[in-house]
Amino acid sequence: MNARINYFTSPVAGKALKYFMAVGRELKESPLPAATQELVALRVSQINGCAACIDMHTKEAVAAGESAVRLNLVVAWREATVFTDAERAALALAEQGTRTADAATGVDDDTWAHAAEFYDEEQLTALVMLVSFMNAVNRLNIITQQPAGDYQPGQFH
Repeated sequence: MNARINYFTSPVAGKALKYFMAVGRELKESPLPAATQELVALRVSQINGCAACIDMHTKEAVAAGESAVRLNLVVAWREATVFTDAERAALALAEQGTRTADAATGVDDDTWAHAAEFYDEEQLTALVMLVSFMNAVNRLNIITQQPAGDYQPGQFH
């Protein structure tokens, strides 16, 4: 499968993505735990069906020491016993923040309050920005049919 647009050779994409991807790099340095970041990025990408991001975040999580069991169970996190309460709260917020068209309400007050039990304001800010960022990146990749499978951990760092 070939992508509709090669972001690496497009002058327009090169200029815009330089700044856009800087957001992703900054979020990596945020106070939101790294494992939570990868789980959230993976779940948002699963919901949106972004194969390129699923490939990337699965491999990045493995490289960071994440277990195959947890990665395989992200799609069914509610029934899985391998996630902390804090991770569950982040995944719930990520799902509601991604499925805005399904629920039409965005993140409800109960979900927000539950996440706030585990994360401080800076971490919540990073979580909201990460969910928004991943949704945007997913759309960039889905619209242009970016292929998946060849990503190498650290490739874009």
